[in-house]
Amino acid sequence: MTYAGVVVMVGLSFGVLAATTLSPSRRGGDVVRVLGLTGTRGFHLAAWGIALTVLAAPIDDLWHRLFGLDVTLWSPPHLLGLLGAAINTLGCFRIAREVYPATSRAAFAAVVVTGALLYIGLHFALQPSFRIAYLNGGVFFHFYAMLASLMLPVALVATAHLSGVRWTPALVLVGAVALGLVGMQIARVGFDLLQPVSVIEPEIAKDPTSPIAVAYLVARKNGTPPGATASLTQLLGLLPIAAMIVVDPRRRPVAATVAYALVLFALMAVRLAFLPAFRPLVPGTGATLVALGLTLVAGVAGGWVAGRIAAALGPAPRSATS
Repeated sequence: MTYAGVVVMVGLSFGVLAATTLSPSRRGGDVVRVLGLTGTRGFHLAAWGIALTVLAAPIDDLWHRLFGLDVTLWSPPHLLGLLGAAINTLGCFRIAREVYPATSRAAFAAVVVTGALLYIGLHFALQPSFRIAYLNGGVFFHFYAMLASLMLPVALVATAHLSGVRWTPALVLVGAVALGLVGMQIARVGFDLLQPVSVIEPEIAKDPTSPIAVAYLVARKNGTPPGATASLTQLLGLLPIAAMIVVDPRRRPVAATVAYALVLFALMAVRLAFLPAFRPLVPGTGATLVALGLTLVAGVAGGWVAGRIAAALGPAPRSATS
């Protein structure tokens, strides 16, 4: 399904650029030319972003040949692929503003759906942070809150800015959870039909300290399905998002993200403390205060970056007041 999605995105992104290049009548006023291809900035961003994801595939194959089967999401080829997907999704934000009138319902829906997809990708990239928390404890017990405060606001702030509606980050989370649950069901049906032979167990046996082995161990201790990336408990994330909405990410992205980071830190501290795998690792006051400080710094940086990216993607709708 992942490969099919990449193929579709390559076809759409570069197909539109090719059509615009070959048919001058299709060109609007805001077009640029890159490597011989003409198109809008949104389609260029989407196309070259997905090109990075495609480029990551042969690099990943070479990586496997050199170092064997890796079972970590944070290998260089995987990170390159995730970066390309994120850039592609940011391009979709821009495309939504190029294709639809800024204040139309279609533009609003396109921006929210794009925000949800970007949130899913960024949240997926953060999953190894829980393994690091489990293995290291201390300050790293709160590693997810630190990284989430830095990265997730890109999706939340951009959606609020481009939609012009302050509460759209809540829709982003709800949409992301819904899409994640649907995706898991589709994957489950696919596995039931195809019944592929798993190589995970032999790999775990080879190295019980590997990332995938640790992830399976944590899942068993917590009583959750191994590999699950979406659940209804993610809706608790509406609490930090509510703090962001109160401050208003459209007008004060940095302050809103700091509020988000503060509530997220408290929420994740409580959630992890109640999980069997993490309960023995709850850090002391000193480590917690250091982690809180780092999370707030990440919130400042994340809010600033998110605000700059959102502004670069396009202006807020003029009629935005809610």
